[in-house]
Amino acid sequence: MENPRLQALSEWLIEKPILEIQKKISDNELTSYELVLIYLNRIRQYDKDGPKINSILEINPDALAIAASLDEERKIKGTRGPLHGIPVIIKDNIDTKDKMHTSAGSLPLKDSYAKKDSHVAKCLREAGAIILGKANMTEWANFMTYNMPNGYSSRGGQVLNPYGKDLDVGGSSSGSGASVSANFVTIGIGTETSGSILSPSSQNSLVGIKPTVGLVSRTGIIPISHSQDTAGPMARCVEDAAILLSVLSSVDEEDPITKTNPNENLDYSKFLDKSGIKGAKIGVCREGYFNHLDDEKKEIMNQAVEQLKSLGGIVKDTLIPSSKTKWNIDVLLYEFKNDLNAYLSKLDYSIKTRTLGDIIKYNIDHQKTMLKYGQSILLESEKTSGTLTDKAYLKALEKDIYLSREAGIDKVMDDEKLDVLVFPNNFGASIPAKAGYPSITVPAGYTKEGEPVGITFTGKAFSEATLIKIAYAYEQATLNRVPPKL
Repeated sequence: MENPRLQALSEWLIEKPILEIQKKISDNELTSYELVLIYLNRIRQYDKDGPKINSILEINPDALAIAASLDEERKIKGTRGPLHGIPVIIKDNIDTKDKMHTSAGSLPLKDSYAKKDSHVAKCLREAGAIILGKANMTEWANFMTYNMPNGYSSRGGQVLNPYGKDLDVGGSSSGSGASVSANFVTIGIGTETSGSILSPSSQNSLVGIKPTVGLVSRTGIIPISHSQDTAGPMARCVEDAAILLSVLSSVDEEDPITKTNPNENLDYSKFLDKSGIKGAKIGVCREGYFNHLDDEKKEIMNQAVEQLKSLGGIVKDTLIPSSKTKWNIDVLLYEFKNDLNAYLSKLDYSIKTRTLGDIIKYNIDHQKTMLKYGQSILLESEKTSGTLTDKAYLKALEKDIYLSREAGIDKVMDDEKLDVLVFPNNFGASIPAKAGYPSITVPAGYTKEGEPVGITFTGKAFSEATLIKIAYAYEQATLNRVPPKL
């Protein structure tokens, strides 16, 4: 950087959590305006040059102006809270009513400007956060084809893992994960249907929270499935993730499921307890999950389990009764057409893409750029009625709900009186995703090659406080995260 002061601050900023940044600002040693400048410089150096991580799809042209206005507001009125003047990156499937597009990484929507903020964006702005930009992602949240690599989109290209270009970056919130991990921004927002927060968080050595469906509003987010979709925090530490979750969690009149949340306006940072594992009953889901790991990753997970024991956890191996079920994506295939068509119908009339069928036709008409990996899932979903009256859908929905909840997570946790379940990385994402239940992943270590490995804690509906308590205790006892060398 040309400015020596900003260069020194840039070096200081690496890995700093929200509250340390806020203290620096309150001590008049940093401004939000300078914070944005520093992040933009790092994006230039490492995302668009150097290793070319390619995690940021679009920068908010008003980011510096917003930062300056928040600096001025801080002087006159004080802060709105811990996110005042803090830059956040959000996934490119989350609507923002500003000068940025919302495209789900897909060229058919490259010119789409949202008519209004998503509820997530509204919550961030009200808290004083600066939406720095939109993150690249796996196109259509990895629901386009079975062969697309994590982190690839027709609009943005391939996101790379900052720990190594040959490592899986995780999907579909790949850009959110890579950008936060590489310190291009303080915190990020991802979305998950089944593993799309947990996977990139694990692969980028981050803390990722996939909330209970209903804790965070789905309004204004390009959908896959109303049964499973949720947005959630991606951060470098549990504390930052808890602060962000507290802001995102609110009732939205446009999304009735948010009224099922019994913990409205809960401050999740109150559950940051370094002794939170002591006495906790922890079920380790080895069978069907640990066998997906190679020997090196399995050893890292075994060490993590031993650490839970040493921290006072009452640890036992357990088995989810429905874990051997042959699951499918039928519910997603049927809901995608219905939910996506509803979203597209509300876009500005200048956007000609109004249905899933329009997207498929666009892709066929632009095969060279759009069908590098095919569109098999889009074609399967288009074959459904789009009315959610299909017998196969109704049967699959009932099956998924029952086997994931009553005959799945609820049963094993109730019968064995467990506080949490443990999975490696995101291998256990499917059952809690179908149940709509929460998970949090935390860095557990690295392979000799430098690939991050995460440990994931899962609980029953709206048990985020317990998950945060246990994850924080594990994180603080191990301090496993090491930033990538760019």
